[in-house]
Amino acid sequence: MKILLVMDQIDSENNGTTISAKRFAEKLAQHGNQVRAVSTGEEKDGKYVVRELKIPFFNGLIHSQGMHLAIPDGDTLEQAIRWADVVHFLMPFALSVKGLKIARELGVPHTAAFHVQPENVTFSIGLGNVKLANQALYRGFRDIFYNHFTHIHCPSQFIADQLKKNGYTAQLHIISNGIAPEFHYRKLPKSPELAGKIVLLMVGRLSAEKRQDVFLNAVLKSKYADKIQVILAGQGPKKKAIEELGLKLPHAPIIQFYEKSRLLDILAMSDLYVHAADVEIEAISCVEAFSSGLVPVIANSSRSATPQFALDDRSLFEAGNSEDLARKIDYWIEHEAQRREMERRYSELGKRYQIDGCVSQIEEMFRQAIQEQREG
Repeated sequence: MKILLVMDQIDSENNGTTISAKRFAEKLAQHGNQVRAVSTGEEKDGKYVVRELKIPFFNGLIHSQGMHLAIPDGDTLEQAIRWADVVHFLMPFALSVKGLKIARELGVPHTAAFHVQPENVTFSIGLGNVKLANQALYRGFRDIFYNHFTHIHCPSQFIADQLKKNGYTAQLHIISNGIAPEFHYRKLPKSPELAGKIVLLMVGRLSAEKRQDVFLNAVLKSKYADKIQVILAGQGPKKKAIEELGLKLPHAPIIQFYEKSRLLDILAMSDLYVHAADVEIEAISCVEAFSSGLVPVIANSSRSATPQFALDDRSLFEAGNSEDLARKIDYWIEHEAQRREMERRYSELGKRYQIDGCVSQIEEMFRQAIQEQREG
C-alpha cells in the first residue's frame, strides 16, 4: 500500500503522538508499504513539507507542549493525496481538515486517529475541569472532522467509549499505539548520582493535566522522602512551577527530556514508576515503563485510560490524592520481594503491546477503507 500520513509535526520526538506516528511509519515501511508524510519541518525524502502556522501570543504555549501547527497548503496536500492509496490523518486541526476535503473530492480512501483528547487543549488554557468546555471540543472535533470518516483508530477502549458517548459514528478500531522491542525487562547498576537512592520515575509532558504536582507532594509525605530521587522525564509549560515545588524535596527532582537510548538506561536504573496524570488516551510511556520491568503506580482517574494496565489495586491510587499515592509508594518500597515478583509480571504484560502486532491491525483498517471505497 501507498500510505500517506498527515500530521502537523512529525520531526521532533518530543511528544507522544509524534513518537507513535514515527514508530508506525517505520514499521509500516518494514512491512513492505510505501509511506510518506505531509508535515512541517525539514525537507527529506518521502515528506511533503508545509509551512508552520504562526499564531501571535499562542506560539510559545504550542511549542512548550512539543507541537507545531501547520498551514493547510492545498497544492501540497493535493499532490501528496493523489500519490496515496490511503490517507491517514493524525490530528483534527486545519491541515487535516483541508486534507480531508481534498481526499473526499479526489475519492482517495481516508482514515483518522484520535490522539488529541479535548482536555489536552483545555488544561493548557485553564479550563481542564470545565465539563462544558471539554464537551464542546468533543463535539467540535466530531462535527468538523471525525464524523466525515468511516474508520477511526482509537488507542484505547476508554477513548472509544468517550467517542461513542459523544456521538461519533465511525467504526472505531481499538489498537494500542504500541511499543518498540527495545522496551523489555532490563536492569542496570545505578549511576553515581543515583547510587544509594530510591529512584522514582515519571515520563510525560510537564503540563497541568499530568499532575507532576501530586507526585512531588506524595514524595514529601513519604516516610522515605530523604532517600528518594525523583526523575521527571519530559518537557512542557509547567517546568518552572514544577522546579519550584521540587525545591521542597530533600533531593531536588531531575527534570530532563531524554532521547530513547538514554531513557532506556534511566528505566533500567529506576525502582518504581509513577503515573499521576488525570487525563490520558493511552499513556504509552507507562507501557514502556512496565514493559522495562518497573511496577507502575497509576492515578485511578475516570478521564484516563491508564488504569487499565494495573494488575491489582496496589498499582492504583486515588487521582489527585498525594497522601494515597505516598502510601502506595511506601508500600512498594517496604515490600521489595513483592515488587520484584510484580516487575516480572508487568514485563510479561508489556509483550501484548509490541508495535509489530499493532501495525498489522492498522494495516487491516487501511485495507477495509480501500475496499469500501472501491465498492462504494
